[in-house]
Amino acid sequence: MKVGALGPEGTFSHEVAVRINHGEVLLFPTVHRIFAEVAEGSIEEGLVPLENSDAGGVGPTLDALLRHSVSITGEVYFQVHHHLAAFSPPGALTTLYVHPQTHEQCSGIIESLGLPVVHTASNAASAMKLQEDRTAAAIVSRLAAKIYKIPIIREHVENNPHNTTRFIVISKGEGQGTKASIIADPGTDRTGLLHEMLGVFARRRINLSRIESRPAGRGIGTYLFFIDIDLAPGWEGAIAELQKIAFVRWLGAYNRLEVQNGEDA
Repeated sequence: MKVGALGPEGTFSHEVAVRINHGEVLLFPTVHRIFAEVAEGSIEEGLVPLENSDAGGVGPTLDALLRHSVSITGEVYFQVHHHLAAFSPPGALTTLYVHPQTHEQCSGIIESLGLPVVHTASNAASAMKLQEDRTAAAIVSRLAAKIYKIPIIREHVENNPHNTTRFIVISKGEGQGTKASIIADPGTDRTGLLHEMLGVFARRRINLSRIESRPAGRGIGTYLFFIDIDLAPGWEGAIAELQKIAFVRWLGAYNRLEVQNGEDA
């Protein structure tokens, strides 16, 4: 089986894909490219980051879920640790390369360093920049530091030691499981609308493990909602009732995939 993940070699997506997949892992430059490859049938599965415990939802993944006809068939929770790496000593550093999501997760150390920050496409891309600029530093994973042979000068620079990223597996086929994700687009705005939408689940005592708004693209103040649902008894009726209030798109049912967490795996 071919599974796509965000490259280059050494990203957290690459690391997780290798741990859960026993086939061939192909690396792509963007999240949207992974979705497109899955939608076109060029690869069987893709692995993409959906949200982080500190930085929240990953915008490119949420946007791609709207644009592409794929299903979520699994999820993985992976504990993420970041490290400051450089070829030069701290006092000689001139620039810091960092991925935007990593910036949010490591804002404390970044502010204390006081270096000009350049954002990159991935943590591995940050590491690769140091091959060109030996006076710069980068915040990277331990795997990326090892692959690109960059010394780690400060370990565990994330703000939260429990920093965790949730990844999803996407494919063309439908999955099965005890959890599901949907997009609900009410197409309008009125008093009590969100209360009505959530009420269809509350009345049936169905837990929503996540709800996140996203601009609907129809102007300021118009939103759609990404919702994760525990598939408890009565969920079909809840979805049917919700469809009377909003347009509902089913993103898939799935279970959590177990993966050994941490850097010792």
